[in-house]
Amino acid sequence: MNIFEQYESEVRGYCRDFPAVFSSAKGAWMTDTEGERYLDFFAGAGVLNYGHNPEHMKQPLVRYLLGDGITHTLDMYSEAKEQFIRRFQEIILKPRGLDYKLQFPGPTGTNAVESALKLARKVTGRQTVVNFTNAFHGMTLGALAVTGNSHKRAGAGVPLTNTAAVPFEGYLGDETDSLSYLEAMLEDDGSGISAPAAVIVETVQAEGGVNVATNEWLQRLREVTRKHGILLIVDDIQVGCGRTGAFFSFEDAGIVPDIVTLSKSLSGYGLPMALVLMRPELDVWEPGEHNGTFRGHCPAFVTASAALDYWLNSELEDSVRLKAEHVQSSLQEMIESQGVKAVVRGRGLIWGVEFEDHELAAKVSAACFERGLIIETAGIDGHVLKLLPSLTIELQDLQHGLNVISESLSVVLAAETAAAA
Repeated sequence: MNIFEQYESEVRGYCRDFPAVFSSAKGAWMTDTEGERYLDFFAGAGVLNYGHNPEHMKQPLVRYLLGDGITHTLDMYSEAKEQFIRRFQEIILKPRGLDYKLQFPGPTGTNAVESALKLARKVTGRQTVVNFTNAFHGMTLGALAVTGNSHKRAGAGVPLTNTAAVPFEGYLGDETDSLSYLEAMLEDDGSGISAPAAVIVETVQAEGGVNVATNEWLQRLREVTRKHGILLIVDDIQVGCGRTGAFFSFEDAGIVPDIVTLSKSLSGYGLPMALVLMRPELDVWEPGEHNGTFRGHCPAFVTASAALDYWLNSELEDSVRLKAEHVQSSLQEMIESQGVKAVVRGRGLIWGVEFEDHELAAKVSAACFERGLIIETAGIDGHVLKLLPSLTIELQDLQHGLNVISESLSVVLAAETAAAA
């Protein structure tokens, strides 16, 4: 029994699928204490969009620490925060014509979601928040209440209320218009849904199985919420910061949410940091009404400012879109050539392979790990193999990972055929 098994809680999860002790990492690769190297198609569940230890973020961070830069300020002003706010406005918001105030909550995604839900209820004076089937928004009580996964919800231990779940696009099949269902519920006094404060949505449901909303569906959702005076919250925690190509995942749909939540890759370096964006007129907070001890994490501000260099031009975005085409065609070719029943879907550099045989995804993930590739599963049953490589991954490394997936699938299918013989 190792020290982790002896002393760490049974709640630990990812280490069970990837049982190595990692010691260093660079770019798209991780190295364990035995010197074994692993290609990373997990990217810290979307925290490491720019890879491990990118030099142009590491160097400013090291200089800041060696110069005794202040590390913790609560919500007092700091030079590091000032630089981030200025650069975020100039590089991200203003070029996109977006007018948002910035709120720094606690440093995790679920902190951002809790802040957004609380603000929406305060602004509107309403309690109900509409969420979607298979959504995942975090593990604290408010975020769990708008999460679909019953296993995660059960962990709350108390009733999760003041929410209403409706079907995400495609949940009831291509023939059913889920937004017509939502609008009918909103317009019918007998529907049982109280007038909502907000609708919260992921444009791509990452943990839910890489379920992708079309631009047309998102545009209609924006129309429905605006028509009924409901705030639209886009949770861009996992699929923002370039994961779908553009900095914000909703840009391609041409919509402007009322509130946006960001975290994960916002710091660019794996340092905890979260942000809530809100239309200025929604900023009705009283001073100190919502706070968090680590909302002034200055080292994260330093790396987040440096990460914005990637968005000074369209080079990264263009690269992600080209890689997306390659990943999609490679995965499609893989399932067709190996005769496996599966569906490939995704955007940018988040892709899922949903196998008809729900046990295949976990088996392929395990086989990939044996061959030096870290790749997780998603979906309620863990039946979707989920690709989440860094956005900056070299094409040769990306292809190597795709080859490992194909080889692993072939090995798993061969073993099943042999077992059935």
